[in-house]
Amino acid sequence: MPISKKTDIDLLRQTIELARLSRARGDHPFGALLADGEGNVLLHAMNTCSTKGDRTGHAERNLMTEASKLYDVDFLASCTMYTSAEPCVMCAGSVYWTGVGRVVHGMSEKALKDLIGPDPENLTMDMPCINVFGAGQRKIEVVGPLLEEESAVVHDGFWVGL
Repeated sequence: MPISKKTDIDLLRQTIELARLSRARGDHPFGALLADGEGNVLLHAMNTCSTKGDRTGHAERNLMTEASKLYDVDFLASCTMYTSAEPCVMCAGSVYWTGVGRVVHGMSEKALKDLIGPDPENLTMDMPCINVFGAGQRKIEVVGPLLEEESAVVHDGFWVGL
């Protein structure tokens, strides 16, 4: 039985809360989680760029690193990654290589770029994740953007003057 739209929305809201918690602890405001085919949360991750000093410490990449260590590709193909913002090119690559079969995201990469501008802390690329996945050999379903206004709220004032 496929995951319902209500479940997608509920889990996406959990990633927005993770993004808020990430910001509160001093990291960039991004959060992600992994759910199995029935919507059960398996893992969650937040951005760690500031707290770990790793510019590749995006929530989605952190999540995919853990998922690839814990689960095989066949299982991950039935899983969904939920994320507060559309995965960047790096994070989309990590989803592809990890083998996750579905991505549900909040605000789009374009909306994030428009919001942030040329902030050196996050030089956002206007490259939709579906384009990255489309260049590969594995099918990955993409749902989003969803809840763009809710997803953007956690960014209010964050990128100003960094």
